This record gives sequence, structure tokens and C-alpha cells, in this order.
Amino acid sequence: MTIATANLHNFDPSGVGLDNGNLYGLPCDYNSADVIVFGMPWEVTVSYHTGTAQGPRRVLEASPQLDLYDRDNPDGWRQGIYMPPIPQHLYDLNVQVREAANRVIQATEEGVAIASQPLLQTDLDNVNHACEQMTGWLYAQAATALDAGKRVGVIGGDHSVPLGYLQALAERHADFGVLHIDAHADLRKAYQGFRYSHASIMVNLLKLPQVSKLVQVGIRDLCHDEVALIKDSEGRIVTHYDSVVKENTYRGVPWMQQCEAIVAALPEHVYVSFDADGLDPKLCPSTGTPVPGGLELEEVFCLLRQVVRSGRQIIGFDLCEVGDGEWDGNVGARAVYKLCCLMGLPNGTV
Repeated sequence: MTIATANLHNFDPSGVGLDNGNLYGLPCDYNSADVIVFGMPWEVTVSYHTGTAQGPRRVLEASPQLDLYDRDNPDGWRQGIYMPPIPQHLYDLNVQVREAANRVIQATEEGVAIASQPLLQTDLDNVNHACEQMTGWLYAQAATALDAGKRVGVIGGDHSVPLGYLQALAERHADFGVLHIDAHADLRKAYQGFRYSHASIMVNLLKLPQVSKLVQVGIRDLCHDEVALIKDSEGRIVTHYDSVVKENTYRGVPWMQQCEAIVAALPEHVYVSFDADGLDPKLCPSTGTPVPGGLELEEVFCLLRQVVRSGRQIIGFDLCEVGDGEWDGNVGARAVYKLCCLMGLPNGTV
């Protein structure tokens, strides 16, 4: 038994939250934890508000304030949840190439054809290369953790960050679905020229043949091309628009019943991709691209419970677009803890 394992065994979950540098103040390390949560300080391609690169730090700082009793999994903390140090080299690379990304973004907003401007094309190439480096780093880290028998979560950072983790999962699961909670469909192809744009994450993950179904919830801000892609997907993409969900609720359709219908389209293994802006903006005021409407946090938790209750298994998750605010970090920490607790439950036990 390692020192960290012994400390977790003797840990008082009702005690004062420990400021020990780990998520929720849990006294565990990489080797003793069953759940590894990687913080990704990355926001290179954000196209509206900045700050989400600070999301992992905000969640980490807020997390010891949480009480650890979870009604769905009261012993969820016993899994051991560990967050490795937030990678400074990725944050530095993020800062380094963000200026180049800004020049490309400004030019596209002015209608400039990037390919006709050699300097801007170089900027774009540099950004795409940096995003490949970030994706490759997370792929390697996630693959190592998965091979060690860990369950893995990711905290962003903009919504481009989980792709490397999804690539690693796809090498270990022949078939899985993605439950995508977001205000945006994220189905734009290389938005603003960025192959790894935060607005293109779902297009990129759909290139993985192992992803048999993408089920989207909370969507309320999307373009014509994205709607066409959804319609042409032959059922691979199932989108529950926020306006339709709200109309169903106004007609008296219980949220629980809607959750059952949403989950029914998913296969046995489910990855949860949770963009904070899928929530009502009062819960994520500093997120990068807030949109009126959205879900309450408990509505999301109810949906996630239904995934487990139905006999499906949550195999991994990301929480992205957490903004640089204390309240954003507080809400984000609660979302991550719920996901960790539900991911640690056997199928059908909620």
C-alpha cells in the first residue's frame, strides 16, 4: 500500500477540504487514483471571449470547497481522483500561438482570403501545427493512463482539447457514442481555417469510425451548414434542439421522460462531452461563447443519471469552456465530481 493509498483509506470525507493541490483535496496521487483528470490550459482558436485556458485552474481552486457526499455514489471519492499538474508547456505554447490565431481570426472576419496572404497562411499553418502538438500530447497521456487501468476525464480549455483523448479511447473501444451537451453543434468544418477549431470538435471526432452515434442536447446556436450535416448524417447525429426541449416542457412532457428518449439513441458505451455553455449562462457567465437559454445543472445530472440507470456505461468525459471566474470554477468542479462519481458506478445501479 502506497502512502497516498493509506492516506485515502484514512481520509475523513466529512472533514475540512484540504488545500493540497489536488482536486477536491483528496490525498491521492497518480498511482493510487482510479480516475485521472487532465487539465488542458488551451484556448488558441476561441473566437469570442478568452479566459477558458484558466478553466482547469479555476476548477482545481474551487474543488476543495465542495462537500463530498454524492447521492448517486456516496463512496465515489474512494475511487481516488487525481489531477496531474496543469502542463505549463501547453499554456506557454497556447500564449505563443494565440497572437497568430488572432491575426487569422481578424482577417477572416474582414473577408480576407487567407491563402492569398503568405504571412497569414504561415500564421494559420503554425496554429494548426500547435494544435496538433496539443492533441498529440493528450493522446499520449490518455493512452498511458488507460493502459494502466485508469478512467480518464479532461477539463478544458476550449472545446478542441479532448480530441486526443477520444483518439485514444477509439483504439480501445470498437463502438461508442458521444453525449454532447452544448449550446453549439460544433460541426463547422475547419472553422476560420483552423483544422482543430473549438467549433469543429464534433466534425473531427466523427472521423473516428468507432463513434457510432453523436447525441446532442441543448443546441441553440448553429449555422445552416451544420443543420444540413445533421440532416445528411442518416441518423448518426441526433440533435435535441434547446427550443424543442423547452417546447416539450411547456407542453407538460416531464424532463425525465425526455431524458429517457435522449438516452435511448445511445449505444452501450457512452462518452460525455460537456461544454459549459450548454448550461444557462447564469451558471457559466465567463464562458467563451455564452448563449441565452440552456440547461440547469441538475437537469444535466438527471440526464447523466439516466445514462447509467439505463444500463449504459460512461467510459470517459470532458468538461470544456469553463471560464476564468470563481463561480464558473465552482459550478465546473461540481460537474466534474458528478461525472467522476457516475463513471465509477456499475451499469444500472443509480
